[in-house]
Amino acid sequence: MTLEATPVPPDPTSPLAPPGVYAPQEDTALLAHALAEEPLPPGADVLDVGTGTGALALRAARRGSRVTAVDVSWRAVRAARINSRRAGLPVRVRHGDLFAPVRGESFDVIVANPPYVPGPDEGPEPRGPVSTWHGGHDGRTVLDRICREAPGLLSPSGTLLLVHSTLSDPDRTLGQLRAAGLRATVTHRRGIAFGPVLRARENWLRERGLLSPAQQQEELVVVRAEAPR
Repeated sequence: MTLEATPVPPDPTSPLAPPGVYAPQEDTALLAHALAEEPLPPGADVLDVGTGTGALALRAARRGSRVTAVDVSWRAVRAARINSRRAGLPVRVRHGDLFAPVRGESFDVIVANPPYVPGPDEGPEPRGPVSTWHGGHDGRTVLDRICREAPGLLSPSGTLLLVHSTLSDPDRTLGQLRAAGLRATVTHRRGIAFGPVLRARENWLRERGLLSPAQQQEELVVVRAEAPR
């Protein structure tokens, strides 16, 4: 595994991203790079949780895996189903909250690109496009759930690939996954310019000390965690 990711070639069929569905971005590309390095024998069971457009699910399906994609958004579910049909690839798409639709199943690989951007918790729970990236006050509202629940859905030699920002504490992710009995490391890193979301929250992030005064890039990481063999 390399710590510096190379650019990921575009999909032969770019997935459609209708309004309200998270469009593939730099974090998707970094996770796709990690997935491409993962050995997947034909017929491996792969779960893409929080699938959005289904971009990662389609990459796994192209390698002959049996793929299940889950999203809590009906818009995302419909988009992923449309994109799998457009690509001519068999992806089982389910609607539900995180792992609820696949309880009792096990997977050789789980990939996850959850909401992880820290921000002030104000008003009701975010809905619509905001819910695809807002991770709560510390960015870990969904991350902590994945760390708790994903280990129980991995096959005996299964692997979790999880992408998020260093703003949402990768050490905490590593600690939780190791406490669950997995071998967890950061395998890929990528610095990116601030996008619209971080620019809108820049002052708040600096006030909290999550961004240093001179910092002008966000760093993304992929955490790879595997069950002991």
